[in-house]
Amino acid sequence: MRQRLISLLVAFLLALPTAPVGAKSQDIPISTLVPTHRQQKATMVINQALKEYHYRKITLNDRFAEQVLENYLEALDPNRSFFLQRDYDRFRRDVHRLDDDLARGKLDVAFDIFRLYRRRVDERVRFALSLLDKGFNFNRAENYRFDRSEAKRAKNRAALDKIWRKRVKNDWLGLRLSKEKADKIPELLGKRYQGLARQVRQFDSDDVFQAFINAYTRSLEPHTSYMSPSSSENFDISMRLSLEGIGAVLRGENEYTVVQRTIPGGPARQSGLIHGGDRIVGVAQGNGVMEDVIGWRLQDVVDKIRGPKGTVVRLRIRPKSSGSDGMTREVSLVRNEIKLEDQAAKSYLIDALGNAPGTRIGVIEIPVFYRDFQAESKGNENFRSTTQDVRNLIQGLKRQGVNGIVVDLRGNGGGSLTEATELTGLFIDKGPIVQVKDAFGKVEVETDPDPGIVYRGPLAVLVNRNSASASEIFAGAMQDYGRGIIIGEPTFGKGTVQTLIDLNRFIPSHEDDLGRLRLTVAEFFRISGGSTQLRGVVPDIRFPTVLDLDDHGERALDNPIPWAKIDPADYVRISLNKGGAKSLQRRSDKRIRHDPGFGMLTARERVLKELDDQTVVSLRERDRRIESKRRERVLKDQREAFLRSQGIDPVDEDADDVDQDALEKQREVIARIQVKEAARILADVIRLGSTRRPRAAVRD
Repeated sequence: MRQRLISLLVAFLLALPTAPVGAKSQDIPISTLVPTHRQQKATMVINQALKEYHYRKITLNDRFAEQVLENYLEALDPNRSFFLQRDYDRFRRDVHRLDDDLARGKLDVAFDIFRLYRRRVDERVRFALSLLDKGFNFNRAENYRFDRSEAKRAKNRAALDKIWRKRVKNDWLGLRLSKEKADKIPELLGKRYQGLARQVRQFDSDDVFQAFINAYTRSLEPHTSYMSPSSSENFDISMRLSLEGIGAVLRGENEYTVVQRTIPGGPARQSGLIHGGDRIVGVAQGNGVMEDVIGWRLQDVVDKIRGPKGTVVRLRIRPKSSGSDGMTREVSLVRNEIKLEDQAAKSYLIDALGNAPGTRIGVIEIPVFYRDFQAESKGNENFRSTTQDVRNLIQGLKRQGVNGIVVDLRGNGGGSLTEATELTGLFIDKGPIVQVKDAFGKVEVETDPDPGIVYRGPLAVLVNRNSASASEIFAGAMQDYGRGIIIGEPTFGKGTVQTLIDLNRFIPSHEDDLGRLRLTVAEFFRISGGSTQLRGVVPDIRFPTVLDLDDHGERALDNPIPWAKIDPADYVRISLNKGGAKSLQRRSDKRIRHDPGFGMLTARERVLKELDDQTVVSLRERDRRIESKRRERVLKDQREAFLRSQGIDPVDEDADDVDQDALEKQREVIARIQVKEAARILADVIRLGSTRRPRAAVRD
């Protein structure tokens, strides 16, 4: 169990940009891009580790090799902008031997593909640079497919030239629309394309190996990955620096660096200006020159963003809601240590409920499941933890005479499994919390470690699409016991457990460092028997703020481990009135239809869905401006209507002289739209008596 806790913490730390790494500045000679004996040995060890310990068993055959090849090509050329169809056909001819090569640790095919990729990038960059002196006609009606991830590959260089002419024109138009000075655009694009070629030329043999092995591991499932020796050293530095950085989880998407989520307590979250789905298009150090990072590989962007505590990094952000050509904003962040107190749970009261005058609902907001392992290891009995903080908050809310409590887990990506288990124990007397099935089929049941109940009253748990892992364990247990009503959006669906393995442990006498493997070794199952994997936790009362579930969470990842079911644990369930849940949903739906706050949220979701589904844009400037203004007007009108309904004068967060206090108040009101409806639902529960307090009832 201790190893599982370490695994969860490791997964959390891996997500944070933290420590500086020496950047490469010299081109790597292409003749040196060949596999080494050390990499061959590492491949053999990885095969052994995957075979023995991975939760999903591996079978090296031609079909699996095809998936590895597709993943590798996607990693190198995600937008199908470099390789030609004949290149792909050539690679496919070798795929039948790829599984046999992998079994023997041979890597020649992977390095052959990368050397050709490097040449193709140089060719494309030369062509793109040749267009910058010519300019473009932006009154001409033509379209550009900017998302080519599922398009056919170009048949020849002439076809690829046509694609790249439109790409460069689109890049130029994007800078025009973001109000870049006309005479600066050729220079900026020149640096962008030259930077792209430079990044690829600085890939060394270990970089190529890591890219290929990660394509290999992703063919099993999304969360297993390899860290080369240099990446492992980088991870060790990040551990020593104790979560210093900006606190953002980043991912690569086509040729952009996209913010997946921000970490509670981190500078990115605290700024209020960086959100999930936003694109980072530029990075600068302190007062230095802003570097365009479009087209850079993810690790190199992360290396630019990270740095020592107290230093300043400036990011140029293109908000998700502005699309691929909208206005950018510059955000200045001071890198800092993410402290436990910045992530701590907090509480507040909601007592102005139109559907239940006089009812007081307490809200406990939990951004992450935290535990001060260092203080605990030193024997400090009063170490900081989610459970202890929530226990104190509950006592405070009781003293204020609350009639019910909402636990807000929106955006909570998880953390300590121990805390998820102990927190559940505050609301039930005793019993199992979660089941964990390992790669060998053994099931271990985690139980409430502390008999007794801290809070017996009406309870609701508010979740959203970004509630994951430990959040899903807590919410799932509350739902299975019937202890509380679950409200919001279906959760993320992250139901697997990872651990970090030092590959040198398999060959203790080996002199070379083989790197490390982050390995999926187990799966979480609810006490009712179903996994939290893939499906997540489906609320009892759903909000209409997710238009397409497949666009979010584990469901949106390639090759996820499927949902599964095992035998339920032995537990005592508290009955829920299912008819009551239907009545609660109808009452909530009626309120939401007339709620300007939810009107704003659903309008934003429609715009974001529209942007996500879009793959083609016009290259005529007039059309692009009209479309951009249309989206901006929809979002602005809905936002202003909601704020005015709350008696608040809207403020522009991008204004130079913005009132920070007013802006913070505005953000808080928007953040609590869903919380207030959850409080109204819980007030309905109390008023209608549709739940019962904890007692022995039905044994499953």
